[in-house]
Amino acid sequence: LLQGGMAVGSDGVQQQELEVALARFRSLLDREEIDSRQEHPPTTIYTPWVVVWLMVYQRLHGNASLSDAVIELFRIKERLPPNRRITEETLSTNTGSYSVARTRLNPEVAEAVSDHVFQTLMESSSPSWEDRRVFLFDGTTSALTSIDRLRQEFPPATNQHRRSPWPILHWAVAHELSSACAMRPEVGAKYGPAAVSEVTLALRLLERLPLNSVIMADRNFGVFAFFHAAQAAGHEVVTRLTKARFGALRKRARPLAPGRWELCWKPSAAERRKHPELSADDYVNVELHEVEVVTSEGETLTLYIATTLITDGRKLADLYGLRFNVETDIRNVKVVLRMDELRGQSRSMLRKELALGTVAYNLVIQIRRLAAQQAGLPPRRLSFSGSWSLVKILLLDPVKWTTDAFLQNFRFVLRGCAQRKLPNRPGRKYPRQVLRRSQKYAYRARPPN
Repeated sequence: LLQGGMAVGSDGVQQQELEVALARFRSLLDREEIDSRQEHPPTTIYTPWVVVWLMVYQRLHGNASLSDAVIELFRIKERLPPNRRITEETLSTNTGSYSVARTRLNPEVAEAVSDHVFQTLMESSSPSWEDRRVFLFDGTTSALTSIDRLRQEFPPATNQHRRSPWPILHWAVAHELSSACAMRPEVGAKYGPAAVSEVTLALRLLERLPLNSVIMADRNFGVFAFFHAAQAAGHEVVTRLTKARFGALRKRARPLAPGRWELCWKPSAAERRKHPELSADDYVNVELHEVEVVTSEGETLTLYIATTLITDGRKLADLYGLRFNVETDIRNVKVVLRMDELRGQSRSMLRKELALGTVAYNLVIQIRRLAAQQAGLPPRRLSFSGSWSLVKILLLDPVKWTTDAFLQNFRFVLRGCAQRKLPNRPGRKYPRQVLRRSQKYAYRARPPN
């Protein structure tokens, strides 16, 4: 199932193959492995595995409440460790114990689970560009719960009138191009004295990428510090540049061909002040490409590209044309799974919510990818929200299926996902929009800051 090498539901599939596939799927959230990562009382109901699963369940149900998660616990109670409260049927439906257990769960456990799921699912798909994995980098933000503790750590935005009541969390994300799987994001403050730039957050992602990856990003990442760090980590970079920055770099470059230049890029004095780890001797060999492309609307657009790859500009333009996919991926994470609503009231809880929210997203991505493979379609041709609605209803129980029941449900889900194709609408434009947070009370009633 994970390797995509089995035609699920076709004639002649062996029972043993199904059992192996089922075991692989269950191993993504393996109980024994997760429970071994953190000590817990032998009589506890809310073991690390139970907490991890219930937090994934909450996110798959669009930020479901703690009460909904506790009810889910009753659905999987047959697989819980032996406990007197289960035997005597005195297990409480109150949320207090689950809330305490969420707080007790180590963030490192949630992050290890997230990294394991990402690595497993990413490796189940083939590299997307010339036998190399391409990662789409971008940044985004989320508004957090309006409490003083979070406002101090993640200051709100301000304008000429006053400060917003909502703390703002800054993300840097990396999504693998072929599988659309997401790495666990890096986060920090967006505003205030401890604000962290998009590039600084992205640098923390580099060490978790597979060696020899290609990083593709928009013009915010077209700075020397990012190129130098990526090269030192063993990766290649493709970014778009602003026309002004491209022109400044081109003046120091050597022409290779029409629309193509070679540059030994060194950091400026201003960049060295901003990044003290850089020295005047550091350099990165890059190529600059100026390529004209025709959009789907018939408009001519000039791309200004900087890259450490040595390849044709037209190939780079075609590759860069796929960068917009990360915009849709971020929308699916934040809007469909409602990860723009993080309820954690501490940095520790936010780390857990982000890590396990990424697990939920990647599980849906994997089902969509397998459905697309069965239908002979690109994965992103299928609706994420359509796949998610099927997954959350039919494939959530990680422990109770028999092989036959699993096969029956899985056949139906793959068929249903394949039927939820996104429409082809040539010529239509979908400009980027800010997703505004609903106003819960009148602006004049907000406490002054």
